Amino acid sequence: MYLFKRSNDLKKHLDLVRKSNKSIGFVPTMGALHSGHLSLIQAAKKENDVVICSIFINPTQFNDPKDFEKYPITIEEDIKKLNDASTDILFLPSVEEMYPEGLSANETYDFGELETILEGKFRPGHFQGVGRIVHKLLDIVQPHKLFMGQKDLQQCLIIRKLLIITNSPVELVVCPTMRESSGLAMSSRNERLSPAARKKAVAIYQELEKIQQEFSKGLYFLEAAREAADNLKKQGFEPEYVDVLILDNGDLRHISEPPGNNTVVVAVAAWLDGIRLIDNMILQGAL
Repeated sequence: MYLFKRSNDLKKHLDLVRKSNKSIGFVPTMGALHSGHLSLIQAAKKENDVVICSIFINPTQFNDPKDFEKYPITIEEDIKKLNDASTDILFLPSVEEMYPEGLSANETYDFGELETILEGKFRPGHFQGVGRIVHKLLDIVQPHKLFMGQKDLQQCLIIRKLLIITNSPVELVVCPTMRESSGLAMSSRNERLSPAARKKAVAIYQELEKIQQEFSKGLYFLEAAREAADNLKKQGFEPEYVDVLILDNGDLRHISEPPGNNTVVVAVAAWLDGIRLIDNMILQGAL
């Protein structure tokens, strides 16, 4: 596996790859890699000749500086996992390499209403930071396909909008959420959970399953979502949202009428022992 820390060196290498008419798959990460990340690597390998993974903990997408400081860093373990997964290239830049102009944002992106709900509502400025770093990474890598996980569903939709805004030819591939045997969605933040909290965190997935069952029966799934928030509170969580939404022309909107044939999703964000966990489930349709 090649490891690059400078964008110019990486660009020169990828220019040679493109001259050989090889396709490039890209998996951007913030490290603390787990099986979910590695499943994205494998998906990229199936569809591309060369796979590049980036590890960069992006400071501009953290609206809480303390959250940024606590984000797990496991570079040595990550490199071993990527090697074992036969990743072709790792891009491991510094903050100065990615933000030579400094962290003060100049460019902004019009993500519309998608930026004002769910994560956008509770993490103001988060998606502008996501858009900024992904735009930078795509300019450097210029992949044919970009691979992301459904666990970060709203982020995937934001990146779809970014690709349209920037008139990018890159194809976004959204891969299913990988889960632990218990059902807990795999996340780097899980590493910060105590064994007891990790066991308790499974309740998020269990509540999603209950909502899915009510939806499949055509019953009161909105009431089930409200009950899910109450149930999580009773178990020691601090829920921010448990929302059922429709995917409509690239945007998410709360259900105010029968969903018809639209894609329907339920999304959850909840704090447990000071750690913020998110998850979602598609109730109908596809992304």
